[in-house]
Amino acid sequence: MKKSLHMFFAVMAIIVLAVSACAPATPAPTEAPVATEAPTEAPVATEPPATEAPAPELGTAENPLIMALAPSATTQELQTGGQAIADKLSELTGYTITVTVPTNYAAMIEAMGAGNAHIGWLAPTQYVVAHGKGYADVGLATIRNGSNHYGFQFVANAAAGFTSYYDPATGTNTADAATALAQFADKKPCWTDPLSSSGYILPYGLLTENGVKVKAGAWVQGHPTVIKSVYLSPKGEICDFGATFIDARSNVATDFPDVNDKVSIIWVSDPFIPNDNVSYASNVPDEIREKLTQALLEIASTEEGITLLKNGGYSIQGLEVVDDTFYDDYRVYLEASGIDPTTLFK
Repeated sequence: MKKSLHMFFAVMAIIVLAVSACAPATPAPTEAPVATEAPTEAPVATEPPATEAPAPELGTAENPLIMALAPSATTQELQTGGQAIADKLSELTGYTITVTVPTNYAAMIEAMGAGNAHIGWLAPTQYVVAHGKGYADVGLATIRNGSNHYGFQFVANAAAGFTSYYDPATGTNTADAATALAQFADKKPCWTDPLSSSGYILPYGLLTENGVKVKAGAWVQGHPTVIKSVYLSPKGEICDFGATFIDARSNVATDFPDVNDKVSIIWVSDPFIPNDNVSYASNVPDEIREKLTQALLEIASTEEGITLLKNGGYSIQGLEVVDDTFYDDYRVYLEASGIDPTTLFK
């Protein structure tokens, strides 16, 4: 009996152990994952943005003032005479000033607008266009023969067969424009520049107003060149007639002493065109403008200075301070001429 009980308990023990071995194991508790920060890169050192060095002060040797001269006289005459004026201005103001003569009136306007010219000796239509574009402001008007206005003239070779309606003894016309200009119908003119008041715009406007149709003109640049071209054209070799300011013949008398005999004045206008001027580019500071203006007036106040200005290429005999209203009446004449000068500017 006891043996049977021992056998029973032994069997039961074996069964319990077998069941325990087959039961699934209880998983050990796991810890929550610890959040980790992504590694950060070390900041990269950056250089401050480069800054341009300030431009040298205007009027210094490193950044000189540029004085531009309208090409209405010969380039050599303007270069030589203009440099003498620039040197005197430098002496009086302390500014460094260089001289340039642009190839034509439009190029000079462009130079004023682009900062390639700071002081401009501008013809009236040049100035009207330049100011209208915001490129220039007038400072001084020139004076010749006691006047700040001038007129234009039609000229022809004395051997070409045209009739003069101008009396040099009295300085007046002997006929109206319609009568005097009719003889130029279907003839070839010599013009100075498309933006020249007395060398193209107003003379052409007067011809048109009087119904005189002419051939396409020869653009010869400069009033002295028109006179020379007419002088050399007794048979219309270059042109049949020309237009210039009064009296451009004097500008070539050294080279052509008999110019007054060979080139006849046919008819002259009233002196209603404002004289050329000294203008300042819009980027020129007021302080520099004032200093230059006072220096130019000082030059014009002495005999030596007047000689300097007269030999500068424009036969200047004086200067006076003016503002833009000086050109108001002239703008009316331009409009009446039927030519919009801004359309001539390229």
